[in-house]
Amino acid sequence: MRQNQPLSARPPRMICTVLASVLLAGLAACEQPADEADPVAEPEPLPSAAPSLPAVLPGLSRADLIAAVNRAASDYAAGTVRADSDPLVGRTFAVTMAFGCGGPVAESADAAEQPGLPVALWDGEREAIALRLTPASWAESPVIAREGEESGWEAVEGFWLPRPWLTGNGCPAPRGGEAGADSVPASPQTLGIAAIFEEGGSRIGRRNGRPYAFTVRGERDEQLVAPPQGYRLVLEGRTVAFPDGRAVRCQSASADVRPVCVVASRLDRVAFETADGKLLSEWRSS
Repeated sequence: MRQNQPLSARPPRMICTVLASVLLAGLAACEQPADEADPVAEPEPLPSAAPSLPAVLPGLSRADLIAAVNRAASDYAAGTVRADSDPLVGRTFAVTMAFGCGGPVAESADAAEQPGLPVALWDGEREAIALRLTPASWAESPVIAREGEESGWEAVEGFWLPRPWLTGNGCPAPRGGEAGADSVPASPQTLGIAAIFEEGGSRIGRRNGRPYAFTVRGERDEQLVAPPQGYRLVLEGRTVAFPDGRAVRCQSASADVRPVCVVASRLDRVAFETADGKLLSEWRSS
């Protein structure tokens, strides 16, 4: 039997054949295309940041409006003129005023109804209570009209905010037990809200001297009883700017007299409510 011979002992032709086979196999392996690499996924673009929206400021309450007007009155008294933009301009507000706190007054009483102030009136037989508010006409008032100033306003209807030292929405505590309390005259009005109507603008909501009015009657044959906490007037709207760019304007005849200050606004809603917030009647202009 023939035994295997080492490679070195084999014939040269056989060695060449083996080497050629190895070389051809190597060349064939080199010519094979390399596996295609997986395509590199391009990173997805990051979503652009959403544009930041301006912060929505809460509406001004009675207390907020009183605080803002007090600052304006202090600036006026000190002769301070602010050059920056007024942050009060464009703010919404909902201001509540208590009235009829001492009970309705007789319809025939002297000065029972004053322009710009809400009032509760008994009818002649005390069977009904009339709630009334006639806006004041302020277009020519010294606070609104300034010499040489063009406002572009056709009408200005005014509303006083009584008792501006009281920041709450309710009636003040009675002081009937104090000596001489009934004979002390009420303080003059010093804080007002002016409803602005521009020339050529919408006249919706403009009263032209007509009062807001609602009549409260007893249920069926029951006798009408005046509520001990009176009624509420609610004014809602948005502050606007006077020609000088400020939302509040003040005026005083003397340095020793409290300034009268008025807030410029566009009214959206006027409402009569009970002391506990029940709606009696409302008027909307938007």
